[in-house]
Amino acid sequence: MSDSNTTDFTNPSTFILLGIPGLEAAYTWISIPFCAMYALAVLGNFTILFIVKREPSLHGPMFYFLCMLAVTDLVMSTSTVPKMLSIFWFNSREIDFSACLTQMYFIHCFSAMESGILVAMAFDRYVSICHPLRHSTILTNSVVAKIGLAVVLRSGILALPYPFLARRWPYCRTNIIPHFCCGHIAVVNLACADIRISSYYGLFDLFSVIGMDVCFIAVSYTQILRAIFRLPTKDARLKTFGTCISHLCAISALYIPDFFSSLMHRFGHNVPRHFLVLFASVYLLVPPVLHPIIYGVRTKQIRARLLRLLTHKWA
Repeated sequence: MSDSNTTDFTNPSTFILLGIPGLEAAYTWISIPFCAMYALAVLGNFTILFIVKREPSLHGPMFYFLCMLAVTDLVMSTSTVPKMLSIFWFNSREIDFSACLTQMYFIHCFSAMESGILVAMAFDRYVSICHPLRHSTILTNSVVAKIGLAVVLRSGILALPYPFLARRWPYCRTNIIPHFCCGHIAVVNLACADIRISSYYGLFDLFSVIGMDVCFIAVSYTQILRAIFRLPTKDARLKTFGTCISHLCAISALYIPDFFSSLMHRFGHNVPRHFLVLFASVYLLVPPVLHPIIYGVRTKQIRARLLRLLTHKWA
């Protein structure tokens, strides 16, 4: 690996992940909250999956989408955090070129999938509030499965060009990535070629996935709010809107960090690099941690089942 900053190569056999440049001395302390958050994400999402599987009353569209969200969160965090912790604890910075491209695909695929599932959950809220008597006939198990398949296919297909574009560029500058994971732009910025195609595709993917999903969610909630304001009493309006709180919190947990991360990477030229990398880790870790907590606290059926499980265990 000597002289890796100047070595000429077309496709490197390995990349070097720096982790969080500038904060190497604090890696041990930084790893503690990251490890705790990852453990919470794994425990929380597996608990959601276990409770929904064991409780027949939870076998409905909203909880099927919630299980999809839990699986997505588990894959999303597991594709990045273990490697991050190995950098912090064991200084294991090398990552194989193919493994780097695989991680890149998983990051972009499952982040888009997470957004698509939130759109599906918004549709469930719309049908539940605006067409309550037809909810069971509109969102049948077959329709839920088709929506889930559409979300998976869209995300998988749109993420495919990322590793293929990254593989086609020649890398003759360096194989050192100043990040803890193989994000698309972080990798292709190392190429000694015109990477405008990669940049343009990244923007296209961002607008076609996040932009479209935000529009669909906004339309759904516009219709939901119109239906809520037509309700006769304040208590009825508050109770109905309360059924959307968990979903709105989940949306905030995903889109707010993503929005600020994108802004800082494009316009925060004077922001220290270690702060940008830390904020990117927040985007990858906070939603998987918060989603099971939000739905565990806000959803009465999950909360009751969890309490029964805990009291039975300790009885």
